[in-house]
Amino acid sequence: MNVTQWILFILLVQLIHFLGTWKLYKKAGRKPWEAAIPVYNAVILMKIIRRPGWWVILLFIPIINLLMFPVIWVETIRSFGRNSLLDTWLVILTLGFYIYYVNYSLDVAHIKDRSLHPKTGIGEWVSSIVFAIVAATLVHTYFIQPYVIPTGSLERTLRIGDLLFVSKFHYGARTPMTTIAAPMVHDTLPVLGIRSYLKKPQLPYFRLPGFTKVDRNDIVVFSWPADTVRAFFKKEKGVVKPIDKKSNYVKRCVGLPGDSLEVRDGYVFINGEQLVLSDRAKP
Repeated sequence: MNVTQWILFILLVQLIHFLGTWKLYKKAGRKPWEAAIPVYNAVILMKIIRRPGWWVILLFIPIINLLMFPVIWVETIRSFGRNSLLDTWLVILTLGFYIYYVNYSLDVAHIKDRSLHPKTGIGEWVSSIVFAIVAATLVHTYFIQPYVIPTGSLERTLRIGDLLFVSKFHYGARTPMTTIAAPMVHDTLPVLGIRSYLKKPQLPYFRLPGFTKVDRNDIVVFSWPADTVRAFFKKEKGVVKPIDKKSNYVKRCVGLPGDSLEVRDGYVFINGEQLVLSDRAKP
């Protein structure tokens, strides 16, 4: 999607939100037009449902927002007295459009001092699990991610099956480009073995600022640019995948931009000098 398409999409989402909630805003003592202003309407909605303002930030973080939207839908109807299990399932299964029914067809009143604590033990468990997933997804996507070594190209340093944790914030985390995907998995759903994402819509490539740069001999994890496989060592027709869903490779960086690289008798020479490797990396 290009910039124009994204702007139109965002405006459409705002229109859907406004049409489905403006009467609820009014019943909560707010102005109906406040439901139509992007970002500002989210700030006001947090006040209506009595949730912290920093939740607004989560609504604009790719992948995280997919987890937060159902939470906001449920919190919205509960702020107007729709607390039953049926109401909860209806608002989730209709992707939030049940709020239209509450907005236009039901005579509801805003509950200003409603309790924010789950009324049942199951509700408390669900609430804890949801926010644990949100927190874990945030860390997994933007800070640290675990990887399993799939091949033996770095034997003596890393072996097949080794588990390692990779920092994303040192070089600057790449923000997700695939907007609709299962949290905390890469390109395939475990057990089911099916694709874990939708190819569209896609966000532009963007990387957050890091505080260090790739240096020679660093071991780095990157998306294999020419990737056309869904699973390692599995023969199948080529698969076209988004950049952020391409297979992850772990390699040692031996050359930097502007370097000249040469291999002589199995040894790497950078700018005419033999590359010095650690003992564990030597053949």
